[in-house]
Amino acid sequence: MLRDITIGQYYPVDSPIHRMDPRAKILITFAYIIGLFFINHFIGYGFVVLCLYGTIQMSKVPIRYMLKGLRSILFILLFTVALNIFFTQGGRVLWSWGFLTITEQGLIIAAQMACRLILLIIGSSLLTLTTSPIQLTDGIENLLNPFRRIGVPAHEIAMMMSISLRFIPILLEETDKIMKAQMARGADFESGNIIRRAKAMIPIMVPLFISAFRRAEELAMAMEARCYRGGVGRTRLHSLHYEKVDYCAFVLASLFFIGCIIL
Repeated sequence: MLRDITIGQYYPVDSPIHRMDPRAKILITFAYIIGLFFINHFIGYGFVVLCLYGTIQMSKVPIRYMLKGLRSILFILLFTVALNIFFTQGGRVLWSWGFLTITEQGLIIAAQMACRLILLIIGSSLLTLTTSPIQLTDGIENLLNPFRRIGVPAHEIAMMMSISLRFIPILLEETDKIMKAQMARGADFESGNIIRRAKAMIPIMVPLFISAFRRAEELAMAMEARCYRGGVGRTRLHSLHYEKVDYCAFVLASLFFIGCIIL
């Protein structure tokens, strides 16, 4: 399951989506996320699926790779759907037993929440899969630059977000190594109920935290050795500038957002 998490990973291929300006992709992703919360009909979700499918095809990221990331949120997805099915009041009652009640309105809301969560994860993963950590840092910093006048540390925020995203696959790989080492010593992480599996994960936390702190210290020492000064006087190999494809993407994103509001 740890290998199924795609958020924070970068898929290096040459595609029009990869070549887009990172600022454009960040703004379009925000518009996409906000647009999802305006949709109240399944026709609108179908419209989003078509747009998202076309974008994934343009990005040249395998659809199986995108769908693989949904396995990591399967428990959250099922838990959210169950809450909405059994505890939503209103509408025609379809089934009832004790304090559990399934209504027609509950089924509709549960299906909408499931669609919204799935599309949210896939769309967010597409941003990190098509944007390298360096580009993502530069894009976030550039977008936050106007807020420096009111004291917002744009570079520091962008650096922290980039490092956090970059550490996700590193920590997952480290967790996988620790689990394999524990399994070689007889540990069992697969059998038993959820509580037993959760207790079996406790011995992994200590070495994982130690490894994370060690990597953080090594990163800090490497930044100091390279005379890192919080972005002061920092130069870039590739300067950010919008291309024609970015303006076309902005137009399409605007139409998408309007379509989400209407549908």
